[in-house]
Amino acid sequence: MDAARDAGASTLFTLSGAHIFPLYDAAVGGKETVQQSGSPRDAQHAGPVRLIDVRHEQTAVFAAEATGKLTRTAGIAALTAGPGVTNGVSAIAGAWFNGSPLVVLGGRAPDYRWGSGALQELDQPPILESITKASWTVHDSAQIHADMTRAFSLANSAHRGPVFVDIPMDVLFTPSVANFPGTNEHVPIGVDGDAVEAAARVIAEAHHPVIVMGSDTWQAGAVEQMRALIHELGIPAIANGMGRGILPPSDPLLVTRARSAAFKGADVVIVIGTPLDFRLNYGDFKDAQVVHIVDDVSQVAGHLQATSLAGDLPVTLEASTSAVIGRGGQRRTAWREWAATLASDTARAREADTEVFTSTTAPIHPAAIYGALIPRLTDDTVVIGDGGDFVSFAGKFIEPAEPGRWLDPGPYGCLGTGPGYAMAAKLVHPQSPVVLLAGDGALGFSFMDLQSLVTHRLPVVIVVGNNSGWALERHPMRMLYGYDVIADLPTTDYARLMIDLGGSGETVTSAADIGPALDRAFASGVPSVVDVRTDPNVAYPRSTTGI
Repeated sequence: MDAARDAGASTLFTLSGAHIFPLYDAAVGGKETVQQSGSPRDAQHAGPVRLIDVRHEQTAVFAAEATGKLTRTAGIAALTAGPGVTNGVSAIAGAWFNGSPLVVLGGRAPDYRWGSGALQELDQPPILESITKASWTVHDSAQIHADMTRAFSLANSAHRGPVFVDIPMDVLFTPSVANFPGTNEHVPIGVDGDAVEAAARVIAEAHHPVIVMGSDTWQAGAVEQMRALIHELGIPAIANGMGRGILPPSDPLLVTRARSAAFKGADVVIVIGTPLDFRLNYGDFKDAQVVHIVDDVSQVAGHLQATSLAGDLPVTLEASTSAVIGRGGQRRTAWREWAATLASDTARAREADTEVFTSTTAPIHPAAIYGALIPRLTDDTVVIGDGGDFVSFAGKFIEPAEPGRWLDPGPYGCLGTGPGYAMAAKLVHPQSPVVLLAGDGALGFSFMDLQSLVTHRLPVVIVVGNNSGWALERHPMRMLYGYDVIADLPTTDYARLMIDLGGSGETVTSAADIGPALDRAFASGVPSVVDVRTDPNVAYPRSTTGI
């Protein structure tokens, strides 16, 4: 726990398990601290490391991952041995695909019994090897501090990602003094001057360049450098992932809503801090050249020809801006005209939202939820998406005013992230409103952890787009086969369930009632569900299948 605190982690997310009891003892500060706190529950929040327990291990990992996303410093989850660790695997995989800084500490059957069939004896690091930056076992109690320091250093260094360490039960229960504190071995990648010049040449010669701002621009602390690149060069930009909010929606160079027109008309697409995956049509923008700027050589795309540049993003973006400016401004007039065209397209797209935002159809059009919600979002609201079709509407309509205020499952698409992400968001930003937008299918994965929000007094507003089905599967199957099966879900009263768990809840069946219900939820001071019954026949008009 000392190594975690030294690395900037102040909260441990977990589900109780005997293999890792010493971690809890260290987190709360021991028996005397618990006795002085008045109750075990109060002691959880008063010790050297805040201890947050959940109802399923995946939620502990999701919460730790979201902490890393929001703070840009690795969060930590502790999972008991065997099924505790394997329950967290999907969440760890999500962090791997997201490039989120995360440390997961696993319990492990004791060394002295290894091979004799101890409870939950499983060699866990090989299971995690393909979805972590590193995965190993600590066999010497004197090495725990050094190894945990190394784990945090790895997780926080580019390209960021999860690290898994497990400790045998007998080693963890053995009192010891650290042999040495461990060191941060990470050395940032320097700037490749030739690569910068090559990228600058392609950009400077473009007629219609467009920038894609990815999550790593936020994670790498390159927000100001990203803004400078866009504004000093006058290049329009599209936000992706946690790149949302780097430019506010009022900025005329933010053209996310004109994404299709931008990609169709661009002759150079500059993708920064995100992979060239299915979300960006694998980097295929027809005749446009691609400049791919990433934080580490491991992220350079190998499946297509692109002008690639890898290095510390703040330094690299600053150097790239200077290099492009140094090549003169012969294209700047064309760039301004191009940006103005896309700004007009963006304005028209936003104006066109009015029709669906004000829809009064019954059942409710999903977009009507956003028509009511968006005016109620403050600049500091953290918005979390967990779902398929319903959250696709959120990705289209919601444009955060500040960076670090948007969370979604990312390219791995693991559902059930919502309660854990919401938990972390409220702990990191206790004074800011937190809104979880959840599809009814997604919420089923981790609904019981809404009780964890109640337990830890974390007032989050949960808006459920309840269309009684798996819309993301229903509509494609109908398109392919002319019918659908196993896509329906029983209509569930999530508001009633939230009340039973100790929060508040309302069911909404009329579009006119959405806004007042949201106001009551925000004012309630407790975790609150607004269960909106939406039209199951409305499908999000997506342009990619992810294949």
